[in-house]
Amino acid sequence: MTETATAQAFTVRAARAADMVQIHRMLEPFVQERILLGKDLVVLYEATQEFLVAEVDGRIIGAGALHVMWEDLGEVRTLLVDRDWLHRGVGRAIVEGLERRARELGLSRLFCLTFEVDFFTRRGFAPIGEQVVDPDVYSQLVRSRDEGIAEFLDLAHVKPNTLGNTRMLKLL
Repeated sequence: MTETATAQAFTVRAARAADMVQIHRMLEPFVQERILLGKDLVVLYEATQEFLVAEVDGRIIGAGALHVMWEDLGEVRTLLVDRDWLHRGVGRAIVEGLERRARELGLSRLFCLTFEVDFFTRRGFAPIGEQVVDPDVYSQLVRSRDEGIAEFLDLAHVKPNTLGNTRMLKLL
């Protein structure tokens, strides 16, 4: 799919393993500014199939991942856009692609943890409280070693890493 609404053309496609080094490089400044959590390169490689990328002439200008958390629940993770491409529809196109993927997988809810509340609000996400899954699902999710699920559950051990972030949910 190609976006041309703002006269700059970019393509959003499924990520390939070869893209992970570029994504890792793009991620680092956001980690240094404490906007996004760092991810080791091996973790990115392991999640390659979760990612979509936006590219121009072979250069990755944006990325985002969809992580399945439960039967009906997924998370938008590691959404980033090259600063030179901000406000040009790249993030929107990636999120729309992740939403399509979520629907194809049968998910009906998407979670995100973000500082970009306005961006996600414009995409139909809304801040959430603490209890968004029933106790039986909670008891299963709490067993996960995945930090993103701990963030979703708002567990105490992840709070130092998530200060200032807003937990948001969208119904698909």
